[in-house]
Amino acid sequence: MIYFDNAATTAIKPESVGKTMSDVLTSGHFGNPGRDSSNYSVNSSLLVEQTREKIAQLFNVPSSDFVMFTSNATDSLNTTLKGLLKPGDHVISTNYEHNSVIRPLEQLRRNNVDIDYVPFDTETGVINIEDFETRIKSNTKAIVCTYASNVTGYVLPIDNIGKLCKKYNLLFIVDAAQSAGFIDIDIQKQGIDVLCFTGHKSLYGPQGTGGICLKESLPIEPLKSGGTGIDSFNSNMPDEFPTRLEAGTMNVPGIAGLYEGIDYILKYGLNNIRQYVIGLTDEAIDGLDKYPEVKIYTPRTGLRTGVIAFNVGDLNSAEVGQWLWDEYQIANRTGAHCAPKVLESFNLVEQGIVRLSFSSFNTSEEIKVFLGAMEELIIEYRKEI
Repeated sequence: MIYFDNAATTAIKPESVGKTMSDVLTSGHFGNPGRDSSNYSVNSSLLVEQTREKIAQLFNVPSSDFVMFTSNATDSLNTTLKGLLKPGDHVISTNYEHNSVIRPLEQLRRNNVDIDYVPFDTETGVINIEDFETRIKSNTKAIVCTYASNVTGYVLPIDNIGKLCKKYNLLFIVDAAQSAGFIDIDIQKQGIDVLCFTGHKSLYGPQGTGGICLKESLPIEPLKSGGTGIDSFNSNMPDEFPTRLEAGTMNVPGIAGLYEGIDYILKYGLNNIRQYVIGLTDEAIDGLDKYPEVKIYTPRTGLRTGVIAFNVGDLNSAEVGQWLWDEYQIANRTGAHCAPKVLESFNLVEQGIVRLSFSSFNTSEEIKVFLGAMEELIIEYRKEI
């Protein structure tokens, strides 16, 4: 089997991820972090804090206190958007967004939050800064956007958007689900006020992990409230971060796995991993380029991730994806990819898009198998038209 669905979840992880998670669960040495003075609690608290520091190092967060753990990027985005945006506010987003941004925003629209979506050029993939600036109003509070498209792999001009937010004193909220662990992120240098990330993709952590990183303290109203182990007689959540956004028992085994995933990235070098994965992506795109029946939606110029989005003639994307799995056991993703505005922009609501996404555990040999499979598929397609 060949796994090319890493933009959804990296199924193949560093061995240390599973081993460390197993140790936490089976050693009998880890209890609830921050709840008592026993070694069981101290062991977990130390592990959690070490992971906060590792995340702060990766994203240049000013303090590990500004790193909050969540269950995934969707959880992070819901907490952030619903905790910061109020009735009467205006927010600008893009047509590249995943439903983890669109759906919370549209839910807030029903609570009188005004929303504008910036389009992108379907020929080049480019999204223009001017299109953000022309939409700014007197009540605009924030720009929220993905760092990179989960469908095409296009990387948005985050640095320039951050400068625009600084110019107009807007909050900059970034969905880093597709970029964390793959692209250098510096929230201080890039002017990112809130970075929302997940652990189970390019950070090589387990499902059920994610987080929120802040450049500075913000008045985020907690989405969830409950036990924190401190300030127990206060009927409200504590004001201090990270406790303010971390109600309930923490996912200590998952956080341990996330630590190991990030450690793998820092050990081998984020730039080294990215260059290797982009090399695989280029190899696959070059192979597909020779077929006139193949339409590639991933831009060839500018920054991009290890994603290829394509279609074969008028074949439904689901047919292509199913054939790749049935005939060659190549795992891929088809359809709308939870990014409806991308599909609408390309007029592909019915056909969908086939997506391949690579990680550092994929190989050139696997790319060659895929290209051989595509040659066979296209020969069959030509016979039918």
